[in-house]
Amino acid sequence: MINNSAAEDVRKVLTGKDGGLYDDEGTLLATMETYQSQVNVSNAKYQPLGSMQEQEVPQSYSVTLNFTEIVIEDSKFIQQLMEGLKSGVMPVWNFQGKLVGRNGTTEHINYRSCVPSGTIDLQNLTVGDIVKRAWSLFVNKPPELQTLLTAADA
Repeated sequence: MINNSAAEDVRKVLTGKDGGLYDDEGTLLATMETYQSQVNVSNAKYQPLGSMQEQEVPQSYSVTLNFTEIVIEDSKFIQQLMEGLKSGVMPVWNFQGKLVGRNGTTEHINYRSCVPSGTIDLQNLTVGDIVKRAWSLFVNKPPELQTLLTAADA
């Protein structure tokens, strides 16, 4: 067998229940069912004279944070969004994503100056299903990696 590490490390695989999303006050947003942050890197292409091959150099990047909220009661986020729609001044939020490894190590990433971007569910109902609200935010500051997740035994 060439790849022994897959079989040896299967007990360390994270399940999606091994983390959480927190607000800027450090409160676990326990009604969040899912969250996802992504970076989108854009490159500028160029082709040097006399070369058949195109090249790319980094030009810009953007970061988005998306989460799905289970609606139990109206959260501060929907209240602040509705106030922003009325006043024309949109809310700005800070979040912290946390993953916890089987060995107790954690990965913390801070997301600062997040603003509503794209489609956000105001009400999303399906007969017989749990009521959920999807959020889409744009992260205006570079994500900050605070701690590293490791596979080594702690």
